[in-house]
Amino acid sequence: MDTTNIILIALAVIPVLIIGGFLGIVFDRRQRTKRLQKKFGPEYEHILNELGDKRQAEHELSARLDHVDALDIRPLSEEEVELFTSRWQATKAEFVDEPLLSTQKADQLISEVMRAKGYPLADFEQQAADISVDYPDLATDYRGLHLIAVKGTQEEVSTEEMRRAMIHGHALFDKLIKRDENIIEEAEEKERVK
Repeated sequence: MDTTNIILIALAVIPVLIIGGFLGIVFDRRQRTKRLQKKFGPEYEHILNELGDKRQAEHELSARLDHVDALDIRPLSEEEVELFTSRWQATKAEFVDEPLLSTQKADQLISEVMRAKGYPLADFEQQAADISVDYPDLATDYRGLHLIAVKGTQEEVSTEEMRRAMIHGHALFDKLIKRDENIIEEAEEKERVK
């Protein structure tokens, strides 16, 4: 082949490679967006609205996945489940006489359950971000519970707002104490390897 033919072939192939690479990147980004939307559900929209930029939002959600993946989240023991459940029942029973105090205790109890499972408790926003990875459908409710618990110390909150916050908190509490068989099997496998 002479030099002219090589140059002509190169001129024909290079644009095809560039266009193919560009289409591959676009396709990969769309797939990433779909995966994140599916994984995070309403939390995807929440973070997108909060940050206002799709690329930043997706970067934040990916960072959350990496962060939680690096944590050593463990299932609760039967004793811990019984203790936390008993405390939750007592907190719910207090709601009739002391709704604000009960709501604040529920918020604190969820933090304690998270700590026991291995979630770091640096600050509330980090807790909510961590929860959004494993329980994306409950992250908004968790924020609502916490907001009412904190808001009640600064201004008056209606009993109905506190009641809804407790219902949302209960849903998250139940998910947190639920014994996940996959996690239990992984923990047992780690113990056998040691």
